[in-house]
Amino acid sequence: MRKDDAKRAEKLLREFKGDSYAFGENALKEIGRFADRIGKNVAIVSGRTGRKSGIVDFVTEALSERGFTVLGVLDGARPNTPKEDVYRLAYQILKLGCDGVIAVGGGSCIDAAKAALVLSSYGGVIDDYFGTGRVTEKSGGEQIPLIAIQTASSSAAHLTKYSNVTDVMTNQKKLIVDESIIPRAAVFQYDVTKTSPPNLTKDGALDGIAHCWEVWMGSTGKPYYEKVSEVAYTGIRLIVEALPRAVERPDDMEARYALGLGTDMGGYAIMLGGTNGGHLGSFSLVDILTHGRACAILNPYYTVLFSSAIQDQLRRVAPIYVEAGFMPPEKAETSGRPLAEAVAQAMIEFSRSIEFPTTLKEAGATEEHIKKMVEAAKDPQLKMKLQNMPIPMDAEKGDVDRLMKPTLEAAYTGDLSLIPET
Repeated sequence: MRKDDAKRAEKLLREFKGDSYAFGENALKEIGRFADRIGKNVAIVSGRTGRKSGIVDFVTEALSERGFTVLGVLDGARPNTPKEDVYRLAYQILKLGCDGVIAVGGGSCIDAAKAALVLSSYGGVIDDYFGTGRVTEKSGGEQIPLIAIQTASSSAAHLTKYSNVTDVMTNQKKLIVDESIIPRAAVFQYDVTKTSPPNLTKDGALDGIAHCWEVWMGSTGKPYYEKVSEVAYTGIRLIVEALPRAVERPDDMEARYALGLGTDMGGYAIMLGGTNGGHLGSFSLVDILTHGRACAILNPYYTVLFSSAIQDQLRRVAPIYVEAGFMPPEKAETSGRPLAEAVAQAMIEFSRSIEFPTTLKEAGATEEHIKKMVEAAKDPQLKMKLQNMPIPMDAEKGDVDRLMKPTLEAAYTGDLSLIPET
């Protein structure tokens, strides 16, 4: 990890979260100073890592020393945050009568805690809150009483306004997007990820790249373009360099620190702008692929589709892949669609290097999945993903069938020539 990259990321994180975020070495020791933000009687919602690593015990003891009461430790959520787990947690939180919640886990655990607190605080059913700003309509802008302790370098759920929830009957994921569900404080001690299984490390890192790259692609012409460029470039550079090392040597603390910083940059990115094609498609692939893996497959193909609108991003990101050995230097000197195809191929080679599938067919998808992704893209609740695209799509005007469908067919076969010119 280059020291200048780490220092830049640390500076950006402090700019982003101020004194509401403790990260890096010994960050867990800071939990005590955040506790007053959610009240004296709390519940802990924990994933498996939080229990096995001793973090739950550490937090319980730290709170007890400050006069707080832990009313109960509740199981978190299964992968992809099924609706059923959200309803269970909402009921348990209501039954305990706690003032607030400390979530200890990865993205699914933290997302479930967010959604469960929304339900326990404001009632209704979870579908009432899918979309943008629906929680604020009930809360008036007050943040839910949540502190998030992250245990995985991945979604950056501890930093953001997003909660992903899955309907397991239809295998479709939907989003709550609202400033009111941003945790009041967050903690991420990066070295707790050293025991993460290799696949979790890979999936999380590629999710971080997807956050950075999708937001960066979609920020063309926006007033925050240069800030997104700085954040996304820093995140992608950290992750591309560190991930192969972390996979080969799980206890490489420098690589783990870099992945933590890099995926946190992804969290900063999605608070500056929105994700688009890769994330939208991943919501319909939960039955066969983890989120990070689905985004990693789809994004090279969307990179080619959006080539005419992202030339500056392509010129800036190409040297990262050249330096890492995934792209011939002469390819970085091209422009237009050839440059997009070169970057896309470099992304594919990076995925191959960590033994990720690079096409939907290779990952076990069927043509029915393509149909499902196309139909899901037309759902009004997911309209924001279409609008966030570098080349915005309007489902009512047929853009999804004209542009997205052939791009997904390219992702299924691996044939970049199927992607339309735009």
